Amino acid sequence: MMQGAKWKTFVLSAVVLLSACSLKAQAPHFFTLSGDAAGTHDPSIIKEGKTWYVFATGKAPGGGQFAIRCSTDLEQWKLCGQVFPAIPEWIHRASPGTEELWAPDISYVNHEYRLYYAYSLFGKNTSGIALAVNKTLDPASPDFKWIDKGLVFESKASDDFNAIDPNFIQDQHGHAWLAFGSFWDGIKMRRLDDATGLLSASDTTLYSLARRARPSGADPAKPGLPPDWEAVEAPFIVQHHGYFYLFTSWDLCCRGTKSTYKTMVGRSKSVTGPYVDQAGKLLTEGGGTEFLVANSRWFGPGGESVLMDPKGQDLIVFHAYDAKTGKPSMQLSTLNWSGDWPHAALEP
Repeated sequence: MMQGAKWKTFVLSAVVLLSACSLKAQAPHFFTLSGDAAGTHDPSIIKEGKTWYVFATGKAPGGGQFAIRCSTDLEQWKLCGQVFPAIPEWIHRASPGTEELWAPDISYVNHEYRLYYAYSLFGKNTSGIALAVNKTLDPASPDFKWIDKGLVFESKASDDFNAIDPNFIQDQHGHAWLAFGSFWDGIKMRRLDDATGLLSASDTTLYSLARRARPSGADPAKPGLPPDWEAVEAPFIVQHHGYFYLFTSWDLCCRGTKSTYKTMVGRSKSVTGPYVDQAGKLLTEGGGTEFLVANSRWFGPGGESVLMDPKGQDLIVFHAYDAKTGKPSMQLSTLNWSGDWPHAALEP
């Protein structure tokens, strides 16, 4: 009996030790990036073959739009092209002041790569979200060619939402949706046509996913942009264990060492919400659980994109600002889902 008891104790200890080692091995860790990681804003990540591709806001070297960065090991990155040689002419006509395109969102669906992107002006909601497609991301392939499909939808000055920061997501039935939004009345969602990726003709509902409280004294009938109103923007939604997780960036980006961005998260059983944080507070009522916050080296972590990999390690890519220089750079971390909530690491 003593030998049996000792054996049971040994087995139990071994199980506990293995479990602890497993949890430790799965703890989120950051990647130390080198090469062309600096200057990356609003990164969106995807993998084709053995190569990871990251698309970013703004001008590419040489004057094009949406620089593309590539890596085969997630640490060494190099510039490997651009989406557009210049801003499409139809955007110049729709928004003459636009000098760069924003917030690319890359996905693969219906045998093509879809890049949703936005045009706008700072502090304005006269904005639009558009779509470009490609059969491959490999610039050496004869099938490589970006085709601009044009406008998906727009917001006007009279609207209480802002059509920027698009994010494509499919629900559990494979139906297509687009989350978007910045400032104004927060994060919204529209149903897409599954085949074309354009707006659905059968469901025209504007769903509300998350918002921040307006400053005291703000007139709810005037959906403008008060100077002291901090943001909720850059939505990104993923599925995990029966939930949809909505990541958003709060507060202010693009201000160098004065950037106050942080990344928040909530979850829902339905892609259209309601989303709640860990405390159970609705995201439409100002809720949100802190996910990534500044440290002494990097300020303003946000503009996030998540790559879910059922055969490997889930990843999150985002930008942050050097605490000394204020310059933005790409950051990359694995995701840990302990407790069915996401966790990531910021380079110390």
